[in-house]
Amino acid sequence: MIREELKNKIISFGIEISFPKEDETPFLTLSVNPTHLHQLAKQLKEDTSTSFDYMFCQTGIDWLENMEIVYHLRSTSHGHEVVVRTQITDRENPTVDSVYDLWKTADFHEREIFDLLGVRFNNHPDLRRIFLDDDWEGYPLRKDYVDEINIVEL
Repeated sequence: MIREELKNKIISFGIEISFPKEDETPFLTLSVNPTHLHQLAKQLKEDTSTSFDYMFCQTGIDWLENMEIVYHLRSTSHGHEVVVRTQITDRENPTVDSVYDLWKTADFHEREIFDLLGVRFNNHPDLRRIFLDDDWEGYPLRKDYVDEINIVEL
């Protein structure tokens, strides 16, 4: 499916999404409200014309005014790829639904994002720190993080 066909197919799902300014990236990129993320992800995976069966990257970004979770998806049967972005505006309690039930690779990605940025993933079966000690205070990849004991030098 070419980029424009894929875009039209995703629009036909009826979920409110936006497509940021088109650029020269190889991936079709779209943004979705966190409340609709799981619904969109499920449709992207289960619809036979999109069949995004492989999540090859999931990451979190701190933009200071909000947090963003980015998902890179691939269809191994169709060969197309898409980037899905969702912005979380509540920095004090950043939460979004887990996609672990759709792609098991989300297990460690979501735990890493939780550990280093403090984003909670609703319905994740084992959301706990993966790198830092359980008693670690703060989230070192947040731009407002202050290292009081100078373990991390910037």
